[in-house]
Amino acid sequence: MSKLTLDRILHTQGFGTRKWCRELIATDQVSINGEIINDTNTPIETSGLEFTIDETLWVFREHIYVALNKPMNIECSRKPSHHPGVLSILPDQFTRRDVQPVGRLDHDTTGILLMSDDGAFIHTQSSPKHHVPKVYVATTYEAITPELIELLLKGVKLHDEPQTLAAERCRMIDEHHLEIVLEQGKYHQVKRMLASAGNHCTALTRSQVGNLNLDDLGLTPGAWCYLNDAQLALLKPPFTN
Repeated sequence: MSKLTLDRILHTQGFGTRKWCRELIATDQVSINGEIINDTNTPIETSGLEFTIDETLWVFREHIYVALNKPMNIECSRKPSHHPGVLSILPDQFTRRDVQPVGRLDHDTTGILLMSDDGAFIHTQSSPKHHVPKVYVATTYEAITPELIELLLKGVKLHDEPQTLAAERCRMIDEHHLEIVLEQGKYHQVKRMLASAGNHCTALTRSQVGNLNLDDLGLTPGAWCYLNDAQLALLKPPFTN
């Protein structure tokens, strides 16, 4: 259990500077349990705290853990160059809380993208040392063959990579759709692996991270949700095959 003053609570939740948060409080824009609070000095218990700003309900969160169904032509960057940044899809408070993508998806790759302001969580999910599997579905230009599957599982050599890179698992869905599971997150890795193996990727989506499946989240492209404890547990080992 911890207690913070209301201006400090609003500041930690990304609503602006302490000065701006005190202004929100002083102008009767903040309420708790239906009661307007305009005292910034009384400590408030943060555990289970819900508060309202301009009739919008917010829940106090020490850290933010989000899953987004990333749409096409969105960049996973805080400083996008050619397309809108992924943070433009999320509330402004997330930017002020330094919420970041967990790894990156190319601008033309769709699917599940985790985001958080918890540095330890980001590191665990991103580092290949923690062996968190990522499942991708690739659409290929050429028909998929058993030889292609075998080569991807055996490993292919990519330019500027010192060692061959292999899929953890790989299977044919149909003639032009391939499911591939990786534990690394190299630049354009799936596309480059397919090109090195003699095929070409025409579309790519990430369908799963760990045991967290995009279909189970029920998110349409561009939609997002907070992850609950049960969903966060799916991002920890043991991972199913």
